Amino acid sequence: MTLADYDFELPEALIALRPLRPRPASRLLVAEGGGIADRHVRDLPDILRKGDLLVFNDTRVIPARLSGTRQRETPHGSGIARVEITLTHAGPDGQWDALAKPAKRLSPGDLVRFSEQLSARVLTREEGWVRLDFSHKGRDFDAALEAAGQMPLPPYIAAKRAADAQDHEDYQTVFARNRGAVAAPTASLHFDEALLAALEQAGVQSTFVTLHVGAGTFLPVTVEDIDTHKMHAEWGEIGTEAIAAIARTKAAGGRVIPVGTTALRLVETAGAQASGLAPFRGETDIFIRPGHRFTVADGLMTNFHLPKSTLMMLVSALMGVERIREIYAHAIAQEYRFFSYGDSSLLLP
Repeated sequence: MTLADYDFELPEALIALRPLRPRPASRLLVAEGGGIADRHVRDLPDILRKGDLLVFNDTRVIPARLSGTRQRETPHGSGIARVEITLTHAGPDGQWDALAKPAKRLSPGDLVRFSEQLSARVLTREEGWVRLDFSHKGRDFDAALEAAGQMPLPPYIAAKRAADAQDHEDYQTVFARNRGAVAAPTASLHFDEALLAALEQAGVQSTFVTLHVGAGTFLPVTVEDIDTHKMHAEWGEIGTEAIAAIARTKAAGGRVIPVGTTALRLVETAGAQASGLAPFRGETDIFIRPGHRFTVADGLMTNFHLPKSTLMMLVSALMGVERIREIYAHAIAQEYRFFSYGDSSLLLP
């Protein structure tokens, strides 16, 4: 299949710029068997079965977007220029890989100052990417970043409005605890404490994994032959507790339903190991597209994705290309809200 097979026309008015409140008020398209039902996220305790297992990603989004001033000594004085930085991947000893805009303004050795407390030295530059060595490390870096950074809203939102204080709450799940993501696991943004309690009371189990979502999730696919696309690696961990919960659910005949494509990619990575389903800790670049054989996930809760994206390929692998086209046509006709702050779907093949 080619990239064009995952394209569709989306009215711009359906791109959500803010989430609904309360969180479970968002609409939920339920695609099960051959049917489609229009529900709400708050209905999940009635939709799911007792004994089902929801797998959540507990990564915590860092305020990874920084505005800074490049400071460079030149023969004619100080060279100053404004740059925008989006942190993407933590390296050793306080170093970070980052997207820079415009990267051509930066060269190795340049100092970039983001605030009185936070600055970084440019170590390397390659195309639009730079590696930065920050002035603070560990908890001091975390505190300085919290003060200076903004939440890294997706490009389709950032192009229409700047991130603000409300996004520090809106773009974070209620159970976020492991710092490191530069994008939110957005399907989980629909859950609040009350809904989690109602699900538990209904006999729906839950477990947690960690996958630090990278900026690569927003990068477009640029090759026509999707089999030649290279995924960006993301760091994840699925521990013994989550593995045991999955095994118990399978043994009892329940369904394992990841909440979000990040959780699904991680459980499928764990299930694809030579030893079978087992704890996993490390980087995964798994690319799930039609032809993938699912070994762990029995369904998926996920928001609506961008045309021609790897996530459209993932949901097509789960449900079938023609079925996804039908689901998305219904969502557009019924004016569901799309993308990170939009509505959600429950996909049960």
